[in-house]
Amino acid sequence: MSNTIRIKKRAASGSAGAPSSLSPSELAFNENDLKLYYGFGDNGSTPPSASSIITVGGAGAFFNKTDTRSANAILAGPTSGSDAAPTFRSLVAADIPSIAHTKISDFDTGVQANRVDQLASATNPVSGVTPTADAHFATKGYVDSTSEGLDVKDSVKVATTANITLSGTQTIDGVAVSADERVLVKNQSTASQNGLYLCKAGSWVRTDDLAAGVDAAGMFTFIEQGSTNGDQGFVCTSNKGSAVVGTNNLSYTQFSGSGDVTGGDGITKSGSEFSVDLKSNGGLVIESTEIAVDLGASSITGTLAVGDGGTGATSASAARTALGLAIGTNIQAFDQQLSDIAGLTPSDGNFIVGDGSNFVLESGSTARASLGLAIGSNVQAYDADLDNLSGMQSGASSALAAITSTEIQILDGATVSTAELNILDGVTATASELNILDGVTATASELNILDGVTASTSELNIMDGVTATTTELNHTDGVTSNIQTQLDAKQASDAQLTELATMGANTASALADLTQAEVQILDGATVTTSELNILDGLTATTSELNIMDGVTATTSELNIMDGVTATTSELNLMDGGTSATSTTLATGDRFVCNDAGTMKQVALSDLVTFLEDGSTSGFDVEGGTF
Repeated sequence: MSNTIRIKKRAASGSAGAPSSLSPSELAFNENDLKLYYGFGDNGSTPPSASSIITVGGAGAFFNKTDTRSANAILAGPTSGSDAAPTFRSLVAADIPSIAHTKISDFDTGVQANRVDQLASATNPVSGVTPTADAHFATKGYVDSTSEGLDVKDSVKVATTANITLSGTQTIDGVAVSADERVLVKNQSTASQNGLYLCKAGSWVRTDDLAAGVDAAGMFTFIEQGSTNGDQGFVCTSNKGSAVVGTNNLSYTQFSGSGDVTGGDGITKSGSEFSVDLKSNGGLVIESTEIAVDLGASSITGTLAVGDGGTGATSASAARTALGLAIGTNIQAFDQQLSDIAGLTPSDGNFIVGDGSNFVLESGSTARASLGLAIGSNVQAYDADLDNLSGMQSGASSALAAITSTEIQILDGATVSTAELNILDGVTATASELNILDGVTATASELNILDGVTASTSELNIMDGVTATTTELNHTDGVTSNIQTQLDAKQASDAQLTELATMGANTASALADLTQAEVQILDGATVTTSELNILDGLTATTSELNIMDGVTATTSELNIMDGVTATTSELNLMDGGTSATSTTLATGDRFVCNDAGTMKQVALSDLVTFLEDGSTSGFDVEGGTF
């Protein structure tokens, strides 16, 4: 059947001018301006597009047949001089080539004899001609193959074996591909990218003979080089109508290869059919046209190594040993009691115990009872205090073990704190001496300072505020005259004396007022600064301190004096007063009275005022009766 060739066109109702784009070698005719346009070159894009569009025919391209031309004018170059673009000019004799015919009739006869349809048959067949453009001649073989549904394409250098990047020169199937060399792309992850390509330094382009939009069904080509696909032929197996290049997925299948295919060991080839030779008793059988393994039909002998999936043995016992499953060595032999344990549910807080016949699960409390460990009956319940005792050091625990019940009962009901007990640390005073301080909060060091003291208040007050050490104070031992006079007369310059010279005026005068007897109080003293500082601020007299000598009063009794500011003379007013005495009273004299529960000194003049207010009568004051 005949083939109809159509080209792209624009209707007369459209605009004049060239189309916006054409594929390489593509033609387009504009019915508006009656011009034919051609896609020239390749810009390297995908899909391929012409690099320029040129006008190849129509008005303005060569000439407009409707225009009036000068008589005897032809479109030709100049008759002389340099070459130039052709123009319409007058025909000259040189424009007519020399012909053998002597008359027009002879020329007409010659032209007719050389028409294509009147050419004689070719002496030698024309071969190897494959048309690549619409105006090309085609061989009978090409026409026959096309008519039979086959679409042969020029061979390609290589064919892909995997997905590739469709850009740049690269190596495919072990072959380096250069620019403009043909490649069959058949393994893309996106199958619509498959087809024939020209390799480019940039993006690859599809070949003109299998451009985008063409149906590739039935096309085939041969591969020239390649370690895998070389000398093989591939055909597009996608169905007609669903094999549009650039739109549909394209699949390729090998249909030819180098050399003949023959049967090998165990394989028989008959025509295009292969058969498998099955050995008797080999264990391989054909079941429903499929090869299967039938151990019952085999005579398999020998052993298969463990590393190859076998047991490496011919007996069950040896097989278990080879597999590391020897009973009693690698795995546990069956035991009913172990089976009982394996059947138990591992519940949280349960124990495995024997009930006389089997192993069973028991809760914590039940298991403790079974073991004779019932809390509160067989074992001591947890106690934080006992836990603390268990953590004592060995010395502490042995000390507690030596304490008698009588000694422990001494502390029964005691509320004293550790700090209060530590007050007695290092105390050497007697019980009688300690009783004097019943309720006192002073430390043992503070109390011991007064142990056995017989110094007077004046003597103790000498140390009021002193921070010097015993060594520093002993420097005055034996001094019997003015210290400064002696130092000025006898002592050479000394750094320590220089330091003494810088002491304050009050300190220097205080030291100067000390008598020999007062200084000798400290002769041989070993008390520490801390012990001396206990008396810091003390203003009581010796007599006042000696009042406590042998006191057995309670703390409450002693605290009666807490806050008292009365002098000894004032307190002694009550000393020995057992009866009333007569005295002459003056207006400025004072007496003690109870003012609504508060003891106050009251002037006699205030008493006179009270008696004169008329609320009382019968009192004789200074000669007057009220």
